Amino acid sequence: MTIERVRVRRAMTERLPGPDSDARHDSPSELPPPDVTAFIRYCHRRRGFTWPELYDEMCGVAARREFNGWDQGQLAAIGINFSLSEMTRLSGWSRAVLAREEAPIPASTRAVTLQALKAAPA
Repeated sequence: MTIERVRVRRAMTERLPGPDSDARHDSPSELPPPDVTAFIRYCHRRRGFTWPELYDEMCGVAARREFNGWDQGQLAAIGINFSLSEMTRLSGWSRAVLAREEAPIPASTRAVTLQALKAAPA
């Protein structure tokens, strides 16, 4: 490998996010707004895809207005944008939502929920 190729390869792996990057939104612990969470769950439950198939499903759902009748413009108004520059944020939100959904429910929470269901009038 030539020295020039090594420099190019190193430069490509050392790139930093630009000032417009949404890398700050890529934290798996950061949950999106409730409407965004509902949209992600809706798309995931339809097919159970993983990323990037989930992204394709989201685009299709938006194009067909299958979630609350909302199109891409209405989804953009709540923070869901399908452009490449926003993909980092959307994938981070998706990971956060799905991680919360797959997390086991603590035994203490299950016990409280079970007690509340038993106490509720039929």
